[in-house]
Amino acid sequence: MARNLLKNPNGDEQLDFWELTENGGDLWKVEDMPGDRGHDFCNEEVTKYFVTSFELCLKRQVIDLLEEGYSPDQLDDQPPVTVEDWFCGRTDCGCTYQMTSCLLDENQEVLQEYKHGPETLYPEADCSWKQVTHTFSDYGPGMRFISFEHGGQDTNYWKGWFGVRLTGSSVTLGV
Repeated sequence: MARNLLKNPNGDEQLDFWELTENGGDLWKVEDMPGDRGHDFCNEEVTKYFVTSFELCLKRQVIDLLEEGYSPDQLDDQPPVTVEDWFCGRTDCGCTYQMTSCLLDENQEVLQEYKHGPETLYPEADCSWKQVTHTFSDYGPGMRFISFEHGGQDTNYWKGWFGVRLTGSSVTLGV
């Protein structure tokens, strides 16, 4: 199984390793599964999730692939890069979810980008955990960094943490 290059993908270490690019409302928070008005997760080993507030919350990691031990030759062979994320809403409040992942060159210029959302989740619909996954290929030589950013907010602007819940994030290389 490929190694997850994201650090602290489930909130086990609170918000360590994440750059908070937007921290609106009552800010980012980490909660225990399944949480108030929440849903069980498909992996019992995952016991925490990140949750957003009533204004936009986004967090990001930029992975330095050379520091992670990959050689320029390995990276220039254009191995498949897979990004994955899990998100859900509450049963009493709508929310939005978004994710952007970019393959970057040595100057952190974008070689290829994938965006999901913003997607709105409605409490009267199915708000259980959903997976989004994307595999990059044919992006050309020169990839040295990967940026992964995700987040959202609640749609009712309720004080507290009623926004989208995130866990199980991963970035893997098929090397």
